[in-house]
Amino acid sequence: MHVIIDGYGGDPDQLSDENVVRVILDRYPEMMGMTKITQPTVLEYRGSKPEDWGVSGYVMIAESHIAMHTFPERRLVWADIFSCKDFDAEPVLADLRQRFGLQDMEVRTLERNLEPIPTA
Repeated sequence: MHVIIDGYGGDPDQLSDENVVRVILDRYPEMMGMTKITQPTVLEYRGSKPEDWGVSGYVMIAESHIAMHTFPERRLVWADIFSCKDFDAEPVLADLRQRFGLQDMEVRTLERNLEPIPTA
């Protein structure tokens, strides 16, 4: 399962806080019933355009990974949650909305399958 989240209208102070992203990446694996296999890696970055700065981070989980990129000047967050097993995304979506004060979210889900697709 791969959940792709575009969050809009967030609080620039929260979106620019490395610790907020670190806490999210540290807590979500357990919240989703996954196994964290590394500590979160989080850093501030500066893009070629002044408004493209933000915070990026990821955490490796036994089931795959969770990654996040924020754009405080644009009041935007992108997050990917990729897992080889299904999980309930609703608690994560609600928490992201609350933590970043998001006004709107676009969520897409791609199904992933560990089993080979039978050929005819």
